[in-house]
Amino acid sequence: MGGRPSSNVKRHIVKNVTLPVDTVPETIENETVKSKVPSVSVPSAEGEILQSSNLKCFGFNELKTATRNFRPDNMVGEGSFGSVFKGWIDENSLTDAKPGTGMAIAVKRPNQEGLHGQKEWLAEVNSIGKLHHPNLVRLIGYCLQDSCRFLVYEFMPRGSLDNHLFRRYFQSQPLPWSLRIKIALGDAKGLAFLHSDEAKVIYGNFKTSKILLDSNYNAKLSGYGLAKEGLQGYSMLQLSDCSCSKSNKFYHEEDLTPEGDVYSFGVVLLEILSGRRALDANRPSGEQDLVQHAQSAKKCKLHQLFDARIEGQYSSDEARKALNLAMKCLSTDSKFRPDLNEVVKLLEQLQSSSEMEDLAARASLKSVLTLPNFLCQFRQCMVPIVARKNVNRISCATPT
Repeated sequence: MGGRPSSNVKRHIVKNVTLPVDTVPETIENETVKSKVPSVSVPSAEGEILQSSNLKCFGFNELKTATRNFRPDNMVGEGSFGSVFKGWIDENSLTDAKPGTGMAIAVKRPNQEGLHGQKEWLAEVNSIGKLHHPNLVRLIGYCLQDSCRFLVYEFMPRGSLDNHLFRRYFQSQPLPWSLRIKIALGDAKGLAFLHSDEAKVIYGNFKTSKILLDSNYNAKLSGYGLAKEGLQGYSMLQLSDCSCSKSNKFYHEEDLTPEGDVYSFGVVLLEILSGRRALDANRPSGEQDLVQHAQSAKKCKLHQLFDARIEGQYSSDEARKALNLAMKCLSTDSKFRPDLNEVVKLLEQLQSSSEMEDLAARASLKSVLTLPNFLCQFRQCMVPIVARKNVNRISCATPT
């Protein structure tokens, strides 16, 4: 990542907790899960989970019923992290409910990679379970039974931001400017909370695939990392799952700082504004690295960078402010990058000015379409036509 923070900055080493689960079990029956990974004994079990987390402890049969026996058509996510199933629970009692009723949930099963995986799972439950913010995906509960370890999150019906920005088949209409600013603001608020004294978490590897959207396009962060102070030994390969620009391709220990998260936010903001991936080998030479392209486009016309599908939805002043904010976050020298609270303020101002322009435009359109104005304009248009017709009648009636 460009611009190493000075050596006197306290190091935070992060092991990201992404979407859980490994391969989907071929069958899930009774109280055990048949997995390709050998089962491990669970030390201390629920005794190691903090009671202060206010999380629901689900039974395995409850999750089995909620997901309709983990049916394949209920699977909504699968990858190296494992599998995610959609389920339903009663919103008040948090007990299993019939499909399509109550509250939708995402049931995730973490990888079972021995005792170390168990410790990570417990750390995720205890740490993330205490973090509550409107822009973080809510952890509702967990299931710890025999060798089965499940996490239960709120379900995000509109999926991840990268699907909306980059996958043209995902929806027919691109995200409008107003929603893009709303999403960017939600991202910044979520990161600002994680950096606050209340949470003291460094995200690490922040990217669009980890930004989930609810039914109202409110952005919520998922897979946020667990910060640990003073630990050494995480290799670059463990922390390099990054789709950012070349200058941000790998994370080093000194990059895992609040300033590093700000840089990653700048990359994401550019992706939101442009509708382009941070790295895209399919684009012409000179445009494959989005950060480098933005640095050159800053001196040229803005339309070279901004998503052409939403042209006309924003003013040149709004575009300039948004681009300037992104470039500040991408400053080579980390001390010139704004903190997330400053980013939130700037985006709130940008959202406010955008809403004011929208209101002014609607008011102008409304005044044009009111009945008195319409009739007035109609008369003004009709008078010359009537006059021309009268002149024609007079000329026709005049004897030669």
